[in-house]
Amino acid sequence: MIGSESVVVDSSGWVEYFGDGPKAAAFARYLDKPEFVLLPTTVVYEVYKKLSRERSSEMAQRFLSEATGFDERIIPLDIPIAEFAAQVSLETKLAMADAIIYASARQHRVVLVTLDAHFAGLPWVEIL
Repeated sequence: MIGSESVVVDSSGWVEYFGDGPKAAAFARYLDKPEFVLLPTTVVYEVYKKLSRERSSEMAQRFLSEATGFDERIIPLDIPIAEFAAQVSLETKLAMADAIIYASARQHRVVLVTLDAHFAGLPWVEIL
């Protein structure tokens, strides 16, 4: 864990921020301070794919360039996170990627910030 004010921003937040969506400013409060943001590799996959498919390859590359600078704040998918994500998915019916992202945040004891309502009711989640 980097600090008590650190967070994981879900893929929905990164897409909103990079795509200048209606809630981009709400996510800017986190993403404009990247030193407090932890970045699961699953988020990198989802955001790069979505931006490439729905926006532009330039936007996807801009995101990837920023993600590359996260170095020690990258959360790789390891066995403890995979195991915890599988348990979370079984208990909550979250899809695989969402369960991995949530488990990544929980394993690092930080809040998950998202737009996605399917995280509602889970502890340590802030839905914007």
